[in-house]
Order: sequence, then C-alpha cells, then structure tokens
Amino acid sequence: MTSLHADEAFLDHYQFSHDPFAPRVPGFKFFPAQRKPVLGQLHHLARYSQLLLLVCGPLGSGKTLLRQALVASTNKQAVHSVVVSAQGAADTAGILRQVAQGLQVSQSEPQAILAQVGQLALTGQDVYVLVDDAEQLSDAALASLLALAAGNSEGRPHVFLFAEPELIERLELLADGEECFHAIELQPYSEAETSEYLALRLEGAGRGGELFSDEQVAAIHEHSGGWPGAINQVARDVLIEAMLVERGVTKRAGFTFNLPRKHVLALAVVGVGVLAAWLMQGRTDDPASVPVTTQLPLGQVEQSVANTLPAPAAGGSAGASAPAIEFAGGSQPVPLPLVGESQPVMREPLARAAGLSGVEEADVADVAGSSAIGVLVDERESPIASVTAPAVPASPVPAPVVQPAPVAAPAPTPKPVAVAPATAAVVDGWYAAQAGSRYTLQILVARAEASAQEFVREHGAQYHYFKKQHQGQPVYVVTYGSFASSEAARAALKGLPEKVQVGKPWPRPFAEIRHEIGQAR
Repeated sequence: MTSLHADEAFLDHYQFSHDPFAPRVPGFKFFPAQRKPVLGQLHHLARYSQLLLLVCGPLGSGKTLLRQALVASTNKQAVHSVVVSAQGAADTAGILRQVAQGLQVSQSEPQAILAQVGQLALTGQDVYVLVDDAEQLSDAALASLLALAAGNSEGRPHVFLFAEPELIERLELLADGEECFHAIELQPYSEAETSEYLALRLEGAGRGGELFSDEQVAAIHEHSGGWPGAINQVARDVLIEAMLVERGVTKRAGFTFNLPRKHVLALAVVGVGVLAAWLMQGRTDDPASVPVTTQLPLGQVEQSVANTLPAPAAGGSAGASAPAIEFAGGSQPVPLPLVGESQPVMREPLARAAGLSGVEEADVADVAGSSAIGVLVDERESPIASVTAPAVPASPVPAPVVQPAPVAAPAPTPKPVAVAPATAAVVDGWYAAQAGSRYTLQILVARAEASAQEFVREHGAQYHYFKKQHQGQPVYVVTYGSFASSEAARAALKGLPEKVQVGKPWPRPFAEIRHEIGQAR
C-alpha cells in the first residue's frame, strides 16, 4: 500500500476535505496567538531599526508561517520582498545569487545588490530579504548577510533570518561584541491556545473541534509542548490511532475474511495436512509417534482468523488560497495565502501507521493513478512459524497418498525495457543546459529508478528526472518543463493532469537542482 492510499483512508474516515494537520493546507490561516505581537514587532523594527533581525524557535515552532504572514501583511507598493532559503544553497555564492535573482540583478555581488536596493529606495520601495532555515548558512554567508544589513551609501535592505535558536551564539561570535543584530525568540502555545489552534485546523478541513475530548487536547498539548508543528503531528497520530481501533473493531464484528492470497494458500496447505492426519488416525496400531510439521509463513500462529485486515476507502482533497491577510481582528485567525512555496504533503506519519517505509515523497504508483487500495496495517513478510500436528501412531496399512495440488511455475522475470533517451534517461546535460535562474516543477520523488523511468515514459517528453541523495540513499526526482520564473511555473500547474497534481508539484530553480546533482555524483 502507498502513503497516498493511507491519506485517502484517513480523509474518508473523518470526512475531511484535506488533511487538517499537514504542514501546508489549502486556505490555511495565520493563528495570531503568541505570534501577532511578534509580527507587529517585526514591522516596527523593520521601520525604525538598522539591525539584522533574527526570529528563532525550535523545529515546528511556526517560523515559516510567521515569515509568510510578514510578507503577506506588507504594503506591496512600499516593500519589495525577496524570500530565499538556505536549503541546498548555504554558502555565500548561493545566498547572494538568490537575492540577486529576486532583485533582478545580473551580478550576484554585494555592491550590485546594494546599488539595486538604492534604486528601489528612490522609487519609494524598501527591500526585505527573508531567509528561511538560516541555521544551515555557513559562517561566511552569515557574514555577507550582516554586511548587507549594514548597507552602504547607496542602500540598505532589511534582512530577516528565520532559524533555530543555536544561530544566536554563532551570530554573537561573528558580531564580536558589536550590536549588529536583534533576536526574537518564539514562545509555545498555552493549553487554551492549543485547543483553539486544533479547532481552527479542523474547521478548515470541514469538521469541528468535537473530534477531540478535553482529555485528548490536554494530552496533545503535553506531548507537543505547545509548538504548532508538534501539535499537528501528535493530533494526527491521535486521530489515526482512533481510526485504526475503530476500523479493527468493525472488521472483527463483521468477520470480513481479507487475508493476503499467499496466507490463504498457506492455511489451505495446513488444512490438507491436518485432514490427512485425521483420516489416518483410525488405521494405526503402532504406538510410535510421527510428528507432522507444516511450515506456515505467518508471524503469529496464535492469531485468530477473525482478526483480519481492514482496507481503506478512497478519499479526496480540495481547497483554494484565501485572500490577503488583514489584522483588524483581535485574536481571530486571519486568512493567509500560500506565498509561492507550496510543498509536497508530508505523509510519513500516515505511512508509518500503514506499515510503510516511505517518507514525504509521493509514491509513483499513486501519481500514475493506481486503483489498487491497500490495507491500513503492516503486511510485511513475517517470520516463519512451525505448526506441529498432534503425534499419531504409525499405521501398518499403507495410507493413501495425498497428492499436492500442482503449483504453477513462476512467470519468468521480464527483462528491463529500454527507455527512450528523450523521455526517461537520466540526462544530467539537460539540467546543465538550463539557465540557473529558470525554474521547473518538481512532480514527485521515487526510491526506484525504474519507477521514475516508467512515469516519464508514460507522461511525455516534457518530463525528466535526476538522481540525488536523501538521508544517505539515492532517490530519483521527476520534474516537468522549464520556465522563465517561479510564477510561470506555478501558472503551468493548472494545465497538468489531476493525477500529476495529486503529488503537490512545486517550483524549483535549476541552480538548486544542479547543486543536488553534483552532490549525488
């Protein structure tokens, strides 16, 4: 079973329009508790402070969501925002290149960037440079951003870093006693705010807060520490566990026989052996005992046949971006648009509940429109157990020989089919030929190269794939097209087939992809 099937079963069981606890959801809102004061402080400091601004918090504390709210709540006529990421481009050249691209500067040099900032200032526009995952930056890159934040006679951008708390110590060493940055540490939600946050997430997916009891809310808050990312994870785990328990009870009550075919065949063999032993019992006089042993490939011999495996039903997701953010309300959640950074839905918790080994990558069979529905339990091969029938006396009369049913010879393994170079071969030269400032759409990530080849072969010449390393293992990334900008790439999303869009494609610069290809060599 694939992670997408697990998602569909989860959505169908609770009648969600989308996964309410995914990192990015359609029309998700900015939850102002513990964050609106920080947002106001950032706007104030950007206007009156000359220092680099650091927003820090642990993983899952809502830094990226706060950064999106900051961009969404600026006056677009007065502020030009440049959003960059340190992932895959943590050195000085990589960061300055992204900043230069955002400002449409041909040279990625500090002097050229500051000159463009000065030109925009003459038109009445400030420049915000916002860096996600800044803890991954090298010391040299941090020093370059500190220099940009200091500016010169031509211009000075406002630099915001969003990072984990350990970056504070590194910046203090680089500052060497000078006051050149200001740090703001995010705070976790209280239990009441956690309850409000859960209700907001559920309402966005078409349900209410009644799914969680007060005891469950308290447990979710305790285990998550009040951090939004951890709240999402723990809350999803609670719902999945409840779904599995409920479905398990329902299946046992209905006695649905849904074992895999190989297990059914094994049970049939055991039945034939037991029947033969029973027939021979009345024909024996010899007290000698002959144990009859049958190998059964099941993990637990004691498991009842009634303890069967439930199959999930398919579900769906829908959603649209909300209008621009406004802060007229006091503590009410505010609509926040997806600011050009839609990402594949992380499915690891659901996949783990379903006995899968995948992480956030969508399975190629899912995106290709596979109709097979898996089961929400682990069906991996279990250790072989020995089932020994009761000893029976040897018979002096020849016992009838039970002939085993003929077993069909296994079909020969087909030879790999050659893939046309224009559609499926890994041609690093194609990615190298694209300008680093251009963008492509990342469609999916597959663990097997054959899966990526099959997907590319099926969908056409506009699809390509490359090899990269993920957690020490090679994976294969399928992409679509070559576009002049990220906006053009996102516009092309609407024309892709629905079964391709299910993987949540997102724009990526070729410069970043070429860096990943180089690392995989």
